[in-house]
Amino acid sequence: MILVFGSLNLDLVAEVPIIPGPGRTVLAPSYQTHFGGKGANQAVAAARIAGPKRVRMVGRVGRDGFGDSAIENLRANGVDADLVIRTDEPTGCAFITVDQAGENAITVASGANMTASAGDLAAELLHSGIVLVLQMEVPFAQALEAARRAASASGTVIWNLAPVPDKMTREMVTALLAVTDYLLVNEHEALDAAAAIGLAFADYEAAAAGLARAGNLTCIVTAGAQGALAVTADGTRQRAPAPRITPVDTTGAGDTFVGAFAAMLGEGMSLQRALEVSCEAAALKCLKAGAQTGMPMRSAIGSLA
Repeated sequence: MILVFGSLNLDLVAEVPIIPGPGRTVLAPSYQTHFGGKGANQAVAAARIAGPKRVRMVGRVGRDGFGDSAIENLRANGVDADLVIRTDEPTGCAFITVDQAGENAITVASGANMTASAGDLAAELLHSGIVLVLQMEVPFAQALEAARRAASASGTVIWNLAPVPDKMTREMVTALLAVTDYLLVNEHEALDAAAAIGLAFADYEAAAAGLARAGNLTCIVTAGAQGALAVTADGTRQRAPAPRITPVDTTGAGDTFVGAFAAMLGEGMSLQRALEVSCEAAALKCLKAGAQTGMPMRSAIGSLA
């Protein structure tokens, strides 16, 4: 069973000629609404590959129409949403601009996500057979407590250190590494996490090795068109290439990788195989707009055929 403890948002997406800088306004002809939040994204990505009743979402939404829709969407994608709790805070929203090259800029209004609690994870859910997936869009202290409880129950902990907090301290990263089995980051996040614990590196591969060694874990770096790199605690490196594509929208690609990786671990796949499948899934997502709408079903992933 895969448990995803994290955020749920409604995304408002506008396509623009260029992403505006400070003090600048650009016009978009229209906008679209999509379901998002890194937690919900990763749950949907995992469920589309793992199948119905294999993924449970743990998080919070408001008592509003956005919350109703977010829960309905999870269930429509095969995610068990019974552990999603309603609160008085509004459902989280993300405001996304996408430029002509498919790159994006995102602003998130957290809302109900900031009330998420590790206490929402009942003790009977945590055991050696679970894979717990975490991100950085809910209160860090609650995510850390959830990870500690899962680790104590001999579960597997995947932590996607994204988005990197503005004030990420040595203590935060050290505590995170201590309870994590697989740390998933992009190139920038790898360098930021290493710097936070006093490790200065010129490139993400060295940073990944430093983090893996410091936490006695496996650090996986997603590097866009360069594919993915995994470094284990003993320094062993494994790589998977990224399929060559022309991206339409990269929003949710990283979450697709995380969800696919969790699904593969849940099926007992080898690290190398999990990397390859996750790279393919993330590339397929980039061919369609929207954080979740482009996430591939298992049948679309050629390496799983």
